[in-house]
Amino acid sequence: MSELSLLMLLLPALGWGLLPPVVAKIGGRPSNQIFGTTVGLLAASLVVFAIVRPTIDLKSFVFAALAGAFWVVGQVGQYIGYKNIGVSTTMPISTGMQLIGTSLIGVFIFGEWSTGIEKVAGVSGIVLLIVGIYLTSITDKGSKRDNHQAVVRNIIMLLFTAIGYCIYNSIPRGLESSGIAIFLPESIGMVLAALIYLAFSGQFDAVKQKVSWMNMIGGLIFSIAAVSYIFSVRDNGVNTAFIVSQVSVVISTLGGMLVMHENKSRREMVFTLTGLVLIIGGAVVTSIF
Repeated sequence: MSELSLLMLLLPALGWGLLPPVVAKIGGRPSNQIFGTTVGLLAASLVVFAIVRPTIDLKSFVFAALAGAFWVVGQVGQYIGYKNIGVSTTMPISTGMQLIGTSLIGVFIFGEWSTGIEKVAGVSGIVLLIVGIYLTSITDKGSKRDNHQAVVRNIIMLLFTAIGYCIYNSIPRGLESSGIAIFLPESIGMVLAALIYLAFSGQFDAVKQKVSWMNMIGGLIFSIAAVSYIFSVRDNGVNTAFIVSQVSVVISTLGGMLVMHENKSRREMVFTLTGLVLIIGGAVVTSIF
């Protein structure tokens, strides 16, 4: 493996892992964060488009933009989660749900897991993901995070918003154009969806606020991860690129604790780390077979 291929392999995990604590640290409301992130993504995609000049048909453009709009649904859910229960709790739960949903879409829509061993491995992977999600959500009684109702409410919220991520991840699989070609239309769909969210939630004032524009940094970080992932798939294969990229959940969870000072007790830390191992294991099992 060349040094460049290795860099492309590691950058997605690093970028997607750093995005949550960086955005949480910049702060603002979820409306500020989603607007800034999408504008940053659009700016980066315009630069990439100007350099690469990929071609894309109208159908792929429209569906890629639709995929980007659904990404906003998932990302808003995550940003709300950061505010309510913290990055280190939100990310493992959200990531696990995405992996489960994307796997099930692969089975029922794209006909994956066709053999017996694939079905057994796939179901085993989903079980690992579910157990991992549960373990990372455990808190000690009496701790600052011990609000069972709040955690449950946010898990339900993340469950529904993760549907947006699953659709975002699945639409490109049915398109003739993919990779760099759909990066710009996806980002256009993201910005439009973010503006619609601001309008319907009565938070359009976020467009004028400084903290929103500061959150463009999050969009640039996401862009670096997304573009490097495309090249990693080309150089290292889908399975290897995907599995290594899932290390991002470990980086974001630990980053939330270090950057946002989301301290956990020894018991909570053991459950969280065990849950992360199971989530990564579930990602490996469901993607290899």
